[in-house]
Amino acid sequence: MKKIGKIVVGVAVIGGMIGGGVWYANQRAAQNPEQRYKLVTLEKGEVTQTVSANGTLNPVVLVSVGTQVSGTVKKLYVDFNDKVEAGQPLLELDAALLTALVKQSEANVSNASASLELAQANEARMKSLFTQEYVSKQEYETSRQALKSASAQVALARASLEKDKVNLGNTTIRSPVSGVVVDRVVDLGQTVAASFQTPVLIKIAQDLSEMRIDTSFAEADIGNLREGQKARFTVDAFPDRSFSGEVQQIRLNPTNQQNVVTYNVRVSVSNKDQVLLPGMTAYVSIGVAKRQDALLLPNAALRFKPADAAEKSEKIGSKPASTATPSPGMGAGGDGGGMPAKSGKPGKKRDGQSGTVYVLDGDEIKPVSVQIGITDNRNTEVVGGDLKAGDRVVMGENLAPGKKASSVGMRLF
Repeated sequence: MKKIGKIVVGVAVIGGMIGGGVWYANQRAAQNPEQRYKLVTLEKGEVTQTVSANGTLNPVVLVSVGTQVSGTVKKLYVDFNDKVEAGQPLLELDAALLTALVKQSEANVSNASASLELAQANEARMKSLFTQEYVSKQEYETSRQALKSASAQVALARASLEKDKVNLGNTTIRSPVSGVVVDRVVDLGQTVAASFQTPVLIKIAQDLSEMRIDTSFAEADIGNLREGQKARFTVDAFPDRSFSGEVQQIRLNPTNQQNVVTYNVRVSVSNKDQVLLPGMTAYVSIGVAKRQDALLLPNAALRFKPADAAEKSEKIGSKPASTATPSPGMGAGGDGGGMPAKSGKPGKKRDGQSGTVYVLDGDEIKPVSVQIGITDNRNTEVVGGDLKAGDRVVMGENLAPGKKASSVGMRLF
């Protein structure tokens, strides 16, 4: 029995030594920066900073065709998507009432003309009698006044006739421009009433080969925009295709909604193949700054901070020194993710701000302060500091299952 006990004790000792060796090896491996951290080697390249906004595609010229007279729609000559020429009939209103008014005005003209003939005859007779001194001068002047009044009545009747004829002609609605019918508001048999405001019957896009995008950019971005800048945009209908345009106009009239100030920026778009349709939502990006041969720093490196650094800061009771300057929206663990301030938030600069990254130095990592410039939301330009191409910076940790991440930064944009 004593011999068996010694064997069991020996086996336990050997198992403990093996387990301790495995534990020690795992601890050594966990402390190895190559295995513990996600590293990236810095390189130089091109970075372009853009500002973005959503907008709506519209025709360059959209004509709303209305009516100047009231009536019931009697005939419809066009429908949606029909191509029309200038002067082509679009629809026709019931003209029975206006035809009757024209006939009434013609009768009024005939009546006024008969009265004019009688007044002319009376004036000629009174003139002859006045020269022979059979009538007084007052009677003669009365006849002349009657003649002038009859002439005015004829002119008034003819003007009324012309007005009724114009209204009768307006019962046929014609296209003012050549284009494509994009909207038809009325249907056959519908009654339209033209009173204080002309009702819209049909909308015609003059030329869909040229379109525009009306966007709203925040006041923080508007200072970087200029007329003539190139723009890129996508639409939901063609998610894998990118379209190009050009900034045509920056409107000076601001829009203020809930203390957020935006400006309307119009982008001109060529639509030769006419795949872009009116009303589509466009996601527009305009490049405002570009750097060639810039040292590129991944944004994730600006957000990273080791867990032990946070624990030490908590023990001291001080704020983690994740940035070289306490600028809002900057730093490795700040809300801005070490990046220039997001567009639309006033008071935050885009260039020349600082951050802290961790660089692999032998078997450990050390913090390095850097000055950062523009960003494309993936990489940031390094404009100052001790970083250089070829340095290996930490982007994060290779975490064991269930372990909390050490980075406290927020996702960029």
